[in-house]
Amino acid sequence: MKLFTDSGSDLPMSFFEGHDVTLLPLRVEIGGDTYDDIAEIDSSTIFRRIRNGERPKTSQVSPELFTKSWEELAKSGEEGLYIAFSSELSGTYSTSGVIRDQVLEDHPGLDLVIIDTKGASLGQGLLVREAVRMRDAGRSRDEIAEAIRILADRVVHLFTVEDLDYLAKGGRLSKASAFIGGLLNIKPLLHVEDGKLVPIEKYRGRKKVFQRMISLMEERGGSFAGQHVAISHGDDEEAALILKRMIEETIRPESVGIYQIGSAIGAHAGPGTIALFFFGPDPE
Repeated sequence: MKLFTDSGSDLPMSFFEGHDVTLLPLRVEIGGDTYDDIAEIDSSTIFRRIRNGERPKTSQVSPELFTKSWEELAKSGEEGLYIAFSSELSGTYSTSGVIRDQVLEDHPGLDLVIIDTKGASLGQGLLVREAVRMRDAGRSRDEIAEAIRILADRVVHLFTVEDLDYLAKGGRLSKASAFIGGLLNIKPLLHVEDGKLVPIEKYRGRKKVFQRMISLMEERGGSFAGQHVAISHGDDEEAALILKRMIEETIRPESVGIYQIGSAIGAHAGPGTIALFFFGPDPE
């Protein structure tokens, strides 16, 4: 079985290289040049250039790359599973399905399952990690796909941004909300609901936001025994480490990983973003 995901998962290149997962990069345009996310540009560069006043643009995985990848999969005769970035935040999921249908016309043996995670960043990345674990344990493609669909509904995304203006200009938040937040120096707490970014509360100061993240973990989390919790950050590892210590002192999951947000998501979230991801309880 071949396992695919896109760079919306915010997993590092070392993960793809070490776990036999094919990376399908979203693209980032800045300064007149276009780069493949993760493969050709690192997010530290993007954040530095944002701080210097540049405004990157992003685009989905190219149709050409999907065509090449699906044709190669068809010719290999292997089963494929693509764990995709939320359809509500990118056209990547939709395009992947359109290209699959086109490739099927010439390669009717193509056996590819595409999953809309309705997730982003490490919310998607946690699902990819689980798929790798199940694949390495000998589970079948169809078993893995079914399990990932169920797990996708359990992923909790909680995040805060340093500057609401980035989300507003990227179309992820209303300009009015961004203006009010900046005017009052209010930091929002947001989550992902059915694949969309939704603000849930606002606080003055990052410390209060982090405290609320912890209380929401306690409210929304299932058992954290054996669970890997993920934190992603927008070029602010110091803040991520503070949140990690708070989690370890109160929640005590099996492990807490810190990752830097990728270029494509970072272009919209901006420097200083801190995001937290974990699995909620099993549905009753």
